[in-house]
Amino acid sequence: MSLKNKLHELKLKYKDKKMAPAFNAIHTFLYLPNEVTHSGAHVRGADDLKRTMNTVIMALVPCLIFGIFNAGYQYYTAINGVPENFSLFEHFVNWENFALGASKVLPLVVVSYVVGLAVEILFAVKKKHEVEEGYLVTGMLVPLIVPIDTPLWMLAIAVIFGVVIGKEVFGGTGMNILNPALTIRAFLFFSYPGWMSGDKVWVHSAIEKSGVDALSGETVLGYLANSKPMSYSVSDMFFGFIPGSIGETSTLLILLGGLFLIFSKIGSWRIMLSATLGVLVMGLIFNGVVDAGWIKESSKFYALMNFEFWQHLLVGGIAFGIVFMATDPVTASQTNKGKWIYGFLIGFISILIRVFNPAYPEGVFLAILLMNVFAPTIDHYVVQGNIKKRLKRLKVKTA
Repeated sequence: MSLKNKLHELKLKYKDKKMAPAFNAIHTFLYLPNEVTHSGAHVRGADDLKRTMNTVIMALVPCLIFGIFNAGYQYYTAINGVPENFSLFEHFVNWENFALGASKVLPLVVVSYVVGLAVEILFAVKKKHEVEEGYLVTGMLVPLIVPIDTPLWMLAIAVIFGVVIGKEVFGGTGMNILNPALTIRAFLFFSYPGWMSGDKVWVHSAIEKSGVDALSGETVLGYLANSKPMSYSVSDMFFGFIPGSIGETSTLLILLGGLFLIFSKIGSWRIMLSATLGVLVMGLIFNGVVDAGWIKESSKFYALMNFEFWQHLLVGGIAFGIVFMATDPVTASQTNKGKWIYGFLIGFISILIRVFNPAYPEGVFLAILLMNVFAPTIDHYVVQGNIKKRLKRLKVKTA
């Protein structure tokens, strides 16, 4: 007898036991369920929630692997200085970078999944329903959007808060109004701001212990917010050889992941495109303000306002947020017109927060959470507008 059939027999045998949801979750994670529809009208499709979640995870894996190498690269660059005649395989893709990065990143991934799934299983057992696969993606997103040295206990507390308050109190997967991963990130930022922002949280803290002060580990946005001279090229920003949250630095890999989600029909191209347009429009407005001479160079907003409008997409978490979080099918707008409005406002507000809040130059997560709240309202007015248009057409035909 195969392992799959044996597990299925055990699943049937203990289906009425208290811990059945926990066992079923393990069975479903390893294998497809041995169940099919038996009666009634139904549509047969190759996709289900688990396949959808796994597709998103596949799009995230390249960002995770790159983030592991980049964690080591930023550490050794801060100690030894920027390498001359940079070589990808000599200076970036090597064992030392991977070993250091893995030692810091993989524990974050493990804690995110273990704690998050434990909370999900606890609620499933208490409410006597099956464990849903929604946390599969959240568990991967969380470690990719936090600084490299986030304490594991701190991450565990944030995950518990995010899963309970961000999802379970609303009824679980598919019922939440806020993106759980962003709820976790927001909890970390507002509860432990010293660990989430500043110029020394983006590179492994062993740099400070070594007594080396070659680089502070500040991000591009940190340089701009403090009006410091830029030391990174456009290619560095595009490919991701810069400090930042673990999975957010490589715009190239994020772009490829976005195209993969669009091709697989998981992510909404309308939200991605409209959010990108919102970023560019707001960036152009600020560039125009600077060009018109309406703001002085001594202003603390000058550097971020003067930053090339299209380069905003290459730094910070804005590209990552647009591709992997703004497109969350549960918390985003559901109507096609609503998706255009929802996405545009996310991009527009993200740059607004980034420029006018130097203490928090990365505004995409707050913008997405804000629009999560207003997404139902946007859809409501879109639907009401369509109803009014149809009523008008009906009156014209019957007149």
